[in-house]
Amino acid sequence: MTGLLFQAFVYLCAAVIAVPVAKRLGLGSVLGYLIAGIVIGPLLGLVGSETQGIQHIAEFGVVMMLFLVGLELEPRNLWNMRSKLLGLGGLQVGLTILLVMAGAMALGQPWTIALAIGLVFSLSSTAIVLQTLNEKGLMKSDGGQSSFSVLLFQDIAVIPMLALIPLLALPELAGHGDGHGGGGHGGGDHGAEMSLITGLVGWQVALVNIAAVAAVVGGGHYLSRPLFRFIAKAKLREIFTAAALLLVVAIAFLMTLVGLSPALGTFLAGVVLANSEFRHELESDIEPFKGLLLGLFFITVGAGIDFGLLFDNILAVLGLTIGLMLLKALVLLGLALVFKLRGADQWLFTLALAQAGEFGFVLLSFTVQNSVIPADIAALLLLVVALSMLLTPALFILFDKVVLPRLTRDQEREADEITEKGAAIIAGMGRFGQVINRVLKSNGYDTVVLDVSAEMVEGFRRFGIGAFYGDASRPDLLHSAGLAEASLLVVAIDDVERTTEIVKHARREQPDLHIIARARNRQHVYELYKAGANDIVRETFDSAVRASRYALESFGVHPHEVEKLVTVFVDHDRQAIRRLAALYDPDIPVFENEPYMKLAREIEKEIEDTLSNRSPDAHETVKRAWLPPGNTPD
Repeated sequence: MTGLLFQAFVYLCAAVIAVPVAKRLGLGSVLGYLIAGIVIGPLLGLVGSETQGIQHIAEFGVVMMLFLVGLELEPRNLWNMRSKLLGLGGLQVGLTILLVMAGAMALGQPWTIALAIGLVFSLSSTAIVLQTLNEKGLMKSDGGQSSFSVLLFQDIAVIPMLALIPLLALPELAGHGDGHGGGGHGGGDHGAEMSLITGLVGWQVALVNIAAVAAVVGGGHYLSRPLFRFIAKAKLREIFTAAALLLVVAIAFLMTLVGLSPALGTFLAGVVLANSEFRHELESDIEPFKGLLLGLFFITVGAGIDFGLLFDNILAVLGLTIGLMLLKALVLLGLALVFKLRGADQWLFTLALAQAGEFGFVLLSFTVQNSVIPADIAALLLLVVALSMLLTPALFILFDKVVLPRLTRDQEREADEITEKGAAIIAGMGRFGQVINRVLKSNGYDTVVLDVSAEMVEGFRRFGIGAFYGDASRPDLLHSAGLAEASLLVVAIDDVERTTEIVKHARREQPDLHIIARARNRQHVYELYKAGANDIVRETFDSAVRASRYALESFGVHPHEVEKLVTVFVDHDRQAIRRLAALYDPDIPVFENEPYMKLAREIEKEIEDTLSNRSPDAHETVKRAWLPPGNTPD
């Protein structure tokens, strides 16, 4: 018991210290976990032989992750991505296998070993890539979606790979395996102790597999809802959490019994439950376990690196690792071009999947167990897999710090020559600026639109909307757009500093110009107020006010009364901002500015008293706040 507690303490302590530091340095959580594993394993020797056993348990985090990914995908969306799933994924796996196999044969390996190595190295790290894409908010991009399609195909491809590997066995290696299956993520042992397919012929195994998949799909669709409704009636959160874990474990166990990938089974279950009313509850219950197990898995990868073997074969391992990643990157880059991924998406796709994956640990163990790859070669290949995974976070840093800035610079172009003039200048044609432009144009007012996105400008021109490429924060461009003649300037960009600079310059050059500016938050409002904006619109204020209308109506307040109350609140808030702006100091944090905080508390009490009819003139204030046109208060 003491030993178990000590190991738990070491792993948790390493994660709690290393990951926040790595995040603070911009390295990402995955690299933090890997570094933590290296420190407690090879460097300090705090963990040892138990790491491999813990890794098999931790790999279940990948199974949980695939379940959660499936919950986010409706079957219709999965069908819509079939071309990327089969095209991108199929070509990536197939081409990588062929090229790696050719390289291994060129280095003197027989074709059976070369093919097995190709199978191992054709896969990428589902855990690292999906975790990092989600952390960086890149999952919804074209590059992120393409990466996910390839990873999903790779997980599915493990099934025929596991069936193929035993057929590549070499008689001279028989009896020299380590006898240990992979387990975990890919289900390397596939129920060696318990199996429903032992002794079955090929077509019988296929029928059992189909029946298992049908059971997962049918059970998820027809049985899960009644089960979760029954459990929900107990109103015990821990029982629902236990049921969620039971679902994932049961499906993984079933898939293992029939020789299929647990990750594939739980993914299918997630897709089936994507439209379930219990989807969000399942996500919230599974997410903490998934995060902890994935973190533990990354730590075990770092802790399991054999630095003695690595240093003895440093040139060979580094050469194989870099060669593998370059080869995979070339395949991915070619596919990105064929499937018309452009710019940042192209490089995100290429760099994200250039490593070997955690399935490699499973397949390598399986090849040794089945006398396909000699144990000494497998040990070196294991280092290549681990080292390539260790380098993956660095590739994402390369993407963020080098590729993206360079792409941005390359996409820059000279500002357009502005040949039109209008009553209004609109800086920024995002969602905010588009609405304003449409309203003004539809009411007969000419506008001059500026935006720093060349792609956006070209798109609007094809749509028939006049727009010019250029940075509105440049004084010369504002003057070219007709600042001296315009009656209105709308600053609709989402950059706080640039918005304030544009307002300052415009007010200085045109004292009579009416300026409407978009503000990020209340502090930005104060800055724009001092800069000289006439009307300031907070990004979320109006939508929040509208939501508050619905909230009041849901409590039974009459819509007419709601309109009065909300109007009073909005007017009071506008007056409050003007009063608070005089005390706002950008050099002092708001909560440390005592005069500001004192006035803010007074204003908050005033609005509460007004709306709750506690102040003497509250009734008249609310009554006068809103009246139908043509009416006056009594």
